[in-house]
Amino acid sequence: MTGDPLLPNNWHDDPWDRVNDVPEDALESTPPELRHLRGVTRTVAIVVASSLLLLGALGWWAVGVLNPSGTPGVAVNFTVNEGDTFSSVASRLEEAGVISNATIFRWYVSTKGAIALTPGYYALKPRDNAGDIVEALSTPPAQTFISVTFPEGMTIAQMAQRLSEKMTFMKSEDFLAAANSPETASTLRPKSVSSLEGLLFPDTYQISGDDTESRVVARLASMMERVARQVDLAAGAKARGFSQYEVLIIASLIEREAKVAGDRSKIAQVIYNRLAKKMKLEIDASVKYGQDPAMTWTEMKATDTPYNTYINAGLPPTPIANPGKASIQAALAPFGTPPASDAACVGLPAGVKCEYLYYVLADEAGGHVFATTYDQHLANVEKSKTAGLLP
Repeated sequence: MTGDPLLPNNWHDDPWDRVNDVPEDALESTPPELRHLRGVTRTVAIVVASSLLLLGALGWWAVGVLNPSGTPGVAVNFTVNEGDTFSSVASRLEEAGVISNATIFRWYVSTKGAIALTPGYYALKPRDNAGDIVEALSTPPAQTFISVTFPEGMTIAQMAQRLSEKMTFMKSEDFLAAANSPETASTLRPKSVSSLEGLLFPDTYQISGDDTESRVVARLASMMERVARQVDLAAGAKARGFSQYEVLIIASLIEREAKVAGDRSKIAQVIYNRLAKKMKLEIDASVKYGQDPAMTWTEMKATDTPYNTYINAGLPPTPIANPGKASIQAALAPFGTPPASDAACVGLPAGVKCEYLYYVLADEAGGHVFATTYDQHLANVEKSKTAGLLP
């Protein structure tokens, strides 16, 4: 003992009394085996935390895959074929850009139960949420409909194009084949005619995912037959001395020529009056039917086709478009004799009956002005040219 005056006389000098002289490991209060256990615990905690963070990140990513942000794209048609499995469908959905990850989509569906796939065509929106896509795929095509509108005055070629644009799994050439087949039923078509031009009723139709082109054509033809019964086409045509088919030809001419409702019956009257007088109809819309749109009007007018009513007398051989109900009704109920106050009746030579025989475009809305004599008509044409309505 060195005699430290601050320590009691019986104090024993131990190494740990001099802290600076004690080895660092001698100050550790935890036994070595426990120190090792604490290190393991720390490692496990880090691994668990990292795993949870990773799982969380994967979860958020999966949510984003199944429920993409933003607005879904425009619906596209997707085909489920015979023998398709859900796995193969998921892969093709990814290839088509409808979903972004087939594996996540398969997992999602497996958590909901199996989907009973029905072969056919489905309208699916790219980047839609998974729930909506599953719902769409779970609805049989026969219960899925798309609205397709065929405006009045469309030709069968234009209808075919419109259908293929709206129902992308359908082909315009198959629609045309059905519309030009004598085997497609229509009570309004003469036996000598194969085309259904003018016999397909223009309207809005709900077309299902399992429809075919021939079935669509049959529906349009059936609707025209129904409208014909509604307006009593058979009786009306007979009363005028024409066949039902001839009245539909006249209705198609009215449909293509009239731009405003009030002109329909007047144009119908012009057609009937000129037919009665054995005058050529000289209807521009008929001349243009089936012609190359790249041709000039002068070239079209000089080309002798069965539809050139400047060259050939009488009605064209078939309708030139598919008329709506209003034009059919106008063909059945033409305007008649115009009132004395009508411009077509003013200033006529003595003994000349006032009747509609000519018409020409009169305003930017598409309205026409009508005339009895050719001189009146020429004056009306000059006015239209001055107004910039005619070339």
